Amino acid sequence: MKTTKKYGKKVDLALTTWVKLARAFSSFNRKSVESIRSFGLTQPQFAVIEVLGHLGQLKVGELCDKMLVSGGNMTLVLDNLEKLGYIERTHSKEDRRAINVNLTSHGLKTFEEVFKIHAENISRFMNVLSADEQKDLGDLLKKLGLEVSKL
Repeated sequence: MKTTKKYGKKVDLALTTWVKLARAFSSFNRKSVESIRSFGLTQPQFAVIEVLGHLGQLKVGELCDKMLVSGGNMTLVLDNLEKLGYIERTHSKEDRRAINVNLTSHGLKTFEEVFKIHAENISRFMNVLSADEQKDLGDLLKKLGLEVSKL
């Protein structure tokens, strides 16, 4: 028995679209996390290794901005990555208050080994859509994100 309340055509369409988007993200994210865990890393740890692997050394604040996270959680993630030998932190010579984060040789080796595998997994998940559908979805999600952020 369907028990969904009706709020009007426009609102109902927005709500069902949001639910579909949330469910798709949840399914995709679950598969992505499984992929990342297979490397013995948490999602935040993998994200740090990925960002530093692509962009090189960053200040902690820049790393937080790239990953869209707060500094409080980042400290714990960086502590754990440093203990595991993936990253090193050094004080900036230009600004002694700033801390730079860089991959160690072990971290760089890990990035080079696991990112390609992870990227192939993401590609496999996305292959349920054609190339044109992936492009269209990407364009629509970008538009949605930009427009909603203006509200």
